[in-house]
Amino acid sequence: MRIDLESPNINVTSLKEAPIHLSGQIQPHGVLLVLEEPGLKILQVSNNTWSILGINAEDILQKKLEDLLDSFQIERIQAGLSSGNLEFINPTKIWIRKKGDDYAVFDAVFHRNTEGFLILELEPAITQENIPFLSFYHLAKASINQLQKTANLRDFCQIIVQEVRKVTDFDRVMLYKFDDDGHGSVIAEEKLDSLEPYLGLHYPESDIPKPARKLFISNSIRVIPNAQAQAIQMIPALNPVSDRPVDLTNSILRSAANCHLEYLHNMGVGASLTISLIKDNKLWGLIACHHLSAKYVSYELRKACEFLGRVIFAEISAREETEDYDYRMNLTHIQSLLVEYMSQEDNFVDGLVKHQPNLLDLTSAQGAAVCFGDHCTLIGETPKAEDLVFLVQWLKNNVEEEVFYTDSLPQVYPDAERYKNVASGLLAIPISQRNYVLWFRPEVIQTVNWGGDPNQPFQVNKLDGNVRLCPRKSFELWKETVRLTSLPWRYVEIKAALELRKAIVNIVLRQADELAQLAHDLERSNAELKKFAYVASHDLQEPLNQVANYVQLLEMRYQDELDADANEFITFAVEGVSLMQTLIDDVLAYSKVDTQAIAFQLTEVEKALDKALGNLRQRIAETGATITHDPLPTVMAGSTQLMQLFQNLIANAIKFRSEEAPQIHIGAERLEDEWLFSVRDNGIGIDPQFSDRIFVIFQRLHTRDEYHGTGMGLAICKKIIECHRGRIWVESQLGEGATFYFTIPVGGRERERRNGRKTQNNLFS
Repeated sequence: MRIDLESPNINVTSLKEAPIHLSGQIQPHGVLLVLEEPGLKILQVSNNTWSILGINAEDILQKKLEDLLDSFQIERIQAGLSSGNLEFINPTKIWIRKKGDDYAVFDAVFHRNTEGFLILELEPAITQENIPFLSFYHLAKASINQLQKTANLRDFCQIIVQEVRKVTDFDRVMLYKFDDDGHGSVIAEEKLDSLEPYLGLHYPESDIPKPARKLFISNSIRVIPNAQAQAIQMIPALNPVSDRPVDLTNSILRSAANCHLEYLHNMGVGASLTISLIKDNKLWGLIACHHLSAKYVSYELRKACEFLGRVIFAEISAREETEDYDYRMNLTHIQSLLVEYMSQEDNFVDGLVKHQPNLLDLTSAQGAAVCFGDHCTLIGETPKAEDLVFLVQWLKNNVEEEVFYTDSLPQVYPDAERYKNVASGLLAIPISQRNYVLWFRPEVIQTVNWGGDPNQPFQVNKLDGNVRLCPRKSFELWKETVRLTSLPWRYVEIKAALELRKAIVNIVLRQADELAQLAHDLERSNAELKKFAYVASHDLQEPLNQVANYVQLLEMRYQDELDADANEFITFAVEGVSLMQTLIDDVLAYSKVDTQAIAFQLTEVEKALDKALGNLRQRIAETGATITHDPLPTVMAGSTQLMQLFQNLIANAIKFRSEEAPQIHIGAERLEDEWLFSVRDNGIGIDPQFSDRIFVIFQRLHTRDEYHGTGMGLAICKKIIECHRGRIWVESQLGEGATFYFTIPVGGRERERRNGRKTQNNLFS
């Protein structure tokens, strides 16, 4: 009975990843014994000893191996077991007495499982002698000589399957390579002419599930002589010492999973031999040999094929690396240039995008972006900047690795389907928690040939009350049009991106150190300048006072003896001294405005304004100025600095008045994250071209004869606002008055109140 895969009662993953190494079954062509050391006591045995040894399984259990073998063989085995390396005795020939005086010769292989039990596997020896070394040497040498005649990797793989088929005489030999996503494809094939070709076909990941791949790594060669044979049970089913099924991970005789045997039946395969190709401790691929009927391969020939597979695959790995070498060297050259460019630029991002070669060339991408801080620098064909903000946020929340890459971004990040034409593929490296370098590749629509429908690789059936996986029955060509994918990222490109990440991190850290040192130097310099300004201002006051006093004394004592010019000169000297004192006072006031010097606290703006108006009381009365204001809030600010700010702005409005009496209004408006204040007057106004210049220290738009002053007032206002992390500007036209605007950010407590959080303080007056 077939069961719906979507049924909530069916856990397909657990069925696919069932522990097949604990099945407790072996293939019937050999005998398996589980031994307890050091006495070599037989704890478990396969239930086929009668057919192979002529001895009942029950008669063997709990006996010692020496009850089956003569003392000479036992001594030889004990010596081999004590050597520490079982490969020295594998395989070994063993003679076991059957009925009467008959002996049976077996190839014996020993190994220890994860539980520490000794496993002995016996296969009937087809020949009494091992393959001579020279014969094997010539076999391997002939194969390698063939391989060295071709430089093309595909042709190379084709020679491999030809040589393996020549050695084993199987009906079909294929070289099967795994993709990064777990799927695989046949990249080389040698077969009988009558068989349907599988070359170029892709196969889904479920054809060789994870448990099977893990076992292929543990057992580099695997043989199934008869796919139709019935599996043999171990007796007892549970190990009497561990009370668990015996672990047969490294077993040669272990029976294949029922699903795999059915898979072979559906393909019309009677026997199989599989050679694992392992690279960097990962399963790179398989040499898969299929035969239409049952076919036994001797242990010696299997080991020869295993060795041949390793030698050949070493050549494959070398060829792959050779084909990548030129490209890798080019990427290394590009990487070194990018590092040099970054080191030369003040901003490392400019080094990545402004020169040739640039960031795109490092990974053969069509678009790239450097998202650093709140800004994304784009090059080539990329998604829009606003889309990248959300993509970077997704990467930040979902990716923890040093590199992230995919050739189908929409599959893992559905929003990317909107810009699939530029970013179906993504390679990303984080520079920090919120900064990324991204590469993009566009969608490439392609047709993939599958060996059967990949959307229905298996089905779940219920048989005799048990739920189990069943493989598909059809392996006919099934074509699929693949969309939302890009060209895959190559390993050398990913590695180059990782190397660039290291370089960027080092440069950013170095620049951060330089900036920190510069900030330290500036802080020290500023402190020295402030100290100098204070000392200079203080020390200059006394000689200036002396100059003023003596000049005035001259005027008083010799007034009758001085002519008009002398009196005028004395007046100029006194006015110059007065102006110098005012300048000194203003410079001292400017130097005291500092972020660290301001004690930010809850400040009622109206109180700061009242203090400023009190200081300006005399000027207001003399000019008849009228000053009004909106309801004013409470803000986080320095109360003294805020008073000085209003005092300078209102004083300027009074100074630069028109013929009418000054009309001054102070406004306040709440924006999202800041307060906007304004000081509007009806004075003479300012030419817009000078709207920035007036905030520069010592800058004046009028002569001192027209309007007295030092040109420091607005510069002090600008510095006060900058210390409050705000902005200040003016909007004006000549003859139409002026409006000075400044902002003060909303304080942390007020943000909490605005966001609905509980707070003890009301920030509004």
